[in-house]
Amino acid sequence: MDWRYVKIERSGRIAVVRFDRGDNVNALSVDLMIELIEAARSFESDLQTTVVVLSGSSGAFSAGLDLKDQKLLNVLRAPLSERRSLMASGPKMCREWESMEQVTIAAIEGFCIGGGVSLAVACDFRIVGRSAHFRLPELALGLNMSWQTLPRLVHLIGPARTKRMAILANDLISAEQSLSWGLVDEIAEDGESLNCALVLAEKIAAMPPIPVKMTKQAVNVAAAALDHATSYMDVDQFSLCQMTEDHGEALAAFSEKRAPSFKGR
Repeated sequence: MDWRYVKIERSGRIAVVRFDRGDNVNALSVDLMIELIEAARSFESDLQTTVVVLSGSSGAFSAGLDLKDQKLLNVLRAPLSERRSLMASGPKMCREWESMEQVTIAAIEGFCIGGGVSLAVACDFRIVGRSAHFRLPELALGLNMSWQTLPRLVHLIGPARTKRMAILANDLISAEQSLSWGLVDEIAEDGESLNCALVLAEKIAAMPPIPVKMTKQAVNVAAAALDHATSYMDVDQFSLCQMTEDHGEALAAFSEKRAPSFKGR
């Protein structure tokens, strides 16, 4: 595939998928999300690869949804009926990465924010650089946390910590805190998350491929059987939140560099 932002490197039973927009922010534009969807789907008929490592740029895994992306802005201005269809890229991207037969490992450097967290928790394992941190800013912007991220977080860190992470939207979750919570599996030295992910990948790739895939599928089904039932309204809730005065106030406060004043309407 000839993609602009995504590259795949294969070696034996391990593949590395790198996505990088070249700006050290790595925000998720519509084009980038489509490429990540296509990259995940490219492994559907791949019987050789057992493990896929997903890596962002050296400075950031992802800053989340690119709010300056013109294609996204066009989506936000569309009528609700069109918006529901056009806004499917984010949840579809996460779903494709979660449902891959191959074991997936996210190698995370720098910051992992909003939609970047959504993508990371759709993977099976997460390894982070020591200075990395996580944040979910959506509620501070008057929006819900969507892309079926909440049920995935509940599986990893439990309901109370998921509420804390999502509701206290401006709090940074450090690498050490994310490890103690169970959000990540290992901390590497800065710049070494990909190498550490490859060490784990080698261990998994050395196991019999067929039962590895069966085990992943069995665990995912057991853990996520109700995920769709509890989060199928994500996109509609996101669209509804965009229509509130509080969302407009959040954006105005952000651009004017002041504290927002929310009214609950």
